[in-house]
Formats: sequence, structure tokens, C-alpha cells
Amino acid sequence: MIISGGFNVYPGDLEEALMAHDDVAEAAVVGAPSEDWGETPVGFVVAERGRSPDPDALRQFANAQLGKTQRLSAVHVIDAMPRSEIGKILKRELRERLER
Repeated sequence: MIISGGFNVYPGDLEEALMAHDDVAEAAVVGAPSEDWGETPVGFVVAERGRSPDPDALRQFANAQLGKTQRLSAVHVIDAMPRSEIGKILKRELRERLER
């Protein structure tokens, strides 16, 4: 769960909105530190094979489906999701990418 501006934001809802886009094969959302909001949702997506979606267009697409308190502040297109040995997406590694 991401706490943004005092509201509980569930990453699954935002991931579902990103996955609704035809160019997205996989999506994950993590909370990034924000001075204004405490945390702000940031999306990571893997594009469908042969597609190269625009990150800002994906953010706008997802945000159009979400409530005002759930909106993504950014979307990053990556080659592959980091995964554990059993296939679980390692969101901790995605958060670490934001710190670099």
C-alpha cells in the first residue's frame, strides 16, 4: 500500500489501469518518496513485444481511469521486471531504481 497525501493507494488498482493499455505486457507500481505527499505512485511497465509506448502517454491513459487521489506521477518503460527465483516481481528493486 502507498500512502499519498493521507490516502491509501493500492498498487493493484494502478497496475490494472496500466495493463488495460494494449502496449503493456506487465506493470508494477511502487511508492516513491515525495516532499508534498509523503509518497507518490510510480509505474514500471514492460512493453508488448515489438511496441515502444510513450511513458507520458501511458501515465495519462492510466490516470484517466483512476480517481484523483490515485494518480501516477510517472511511468518508466523497462526491458524486464526484476523477479525472485519463484517469479515474484521484486518491487524493492524497482524502488531502488528510483533512488539512483
